[in-house]
Amino acid sequence: MPRLMGIDIPDRKRIEYSLRYIYGIGPTRAKMILEKAGIDPGKRANTLTAEEIRAIIAVIQENFHVEGDLRREVSQNIRRLISIGSYRGTRHRKGLPVRGQRTKTNARTRKGGKHTVGAVRDKAARNAMKAAK
Repeated sequence: MPRLMGIDIPDRKRIEYSLRYIYGIGPTRAKMILEKAGIDPGKRANTLTAEEIRAIIAVIQENFHVEGDLRREVSQNIRRLISIGSYRGTRHRKGLPVRGQRTKTNARTRKGGKHTVGAVRDKAARNAMKAAK
């Protein structure tokens, strides 16, 4: 497995798909990197020479923030929003959707599982709740 930017990329896949395993590199950036490095996108990752790997790493380091630097930058941006008390920051703090999505229904990924609120009307269920506590 070739190692780029501290990440082991899959070696049996084409290099244009293997590069996407690096945080911050998607389809467009992967093609752009290979174009600048002068490498055929159809080439498998395990067939890359040491010189080609160095060329890819050089292009990435010159032009893009990836992996640890990018993660740090994103988390600092979120911390800044929280500290200044912006609307987006309060949504991050509460764990709710940040970009205007509805929350009456859906939003389960951000909100977590359903929590029933209110009284239990059935006597048998109420006794079971008391016994569980």
